[in-house]
Amino acid sequence: MRALSWIIRLLMLILLLAGLNSVWNNFRAGNWVPDWMSSKEQSETTHALVLQEISAMGKLELVKYNFKDVVEQQIVKMWLPNAKAILIVQGEAIGCVDLTKIEIADITSENEALVINMPEPELCVFKIDHSKSRVYNTEYAFNEEAKLVQEAYKQAEKQIQKSALDMGILDQTKENARKILTPVLEKVSGKKVILKFPLNTKIEKLR
Repeated sequence: MRALSWIIRLLMLILLLAGLNSVWNNFRAGNWVPDWMSSKEQSETTHALVLQEISAMGKLELVKYNFKDVVEQQIVKMWLPNAKAILIVQGEAIGCVDLTKIEIADITSENEALVINMPEPELCVFKIDHSKSRVYNTEYAFNEEAKLVQEAYKQAEKQIQKSALDMGILDQTKENARKILTPVLEKVSGKKVILKFPLNTKIEKLR
């Protein structure tokens, strides 16, 4: 019995020494190092956190242009004097980015930075402010005045849309998005953030 007990103890000692040797070899090779002793950087996934922060912002309005225009509208007649209306119109155009369109696949890591593929900027609002607009004068309108004024407002709204696009409101929207969103997202993720927009921004067609 003593001999059997001695043999069992010897085998346990051999197994223990073999295990310690294996751990030591892995330790020297760098295959097993406790986290607190490791000098390697630990990877972190922040994509979901950044996406959650972006989604919470929704459709973000980034730039607003205010317009004031004098519109002359007329109905051309063959025999009678042309019906005319002159309006003083004020309105606005707003550029925005719909952040709810961003998906997790649009956020990638490149060289320790987060790259976010942004949706195209939009001209989300272009409208007449009727509370600040008025009919300045009408001539020979008679019972056609309402039609004349309505058409003048319609054309003025189209002009606001065209003028905003021509003046580069979409480019300004992209620029403001970088200025406003980048520091916020860098604070959330703890990484450098790069916002990328589509190269060819789609220009909205006039209604």
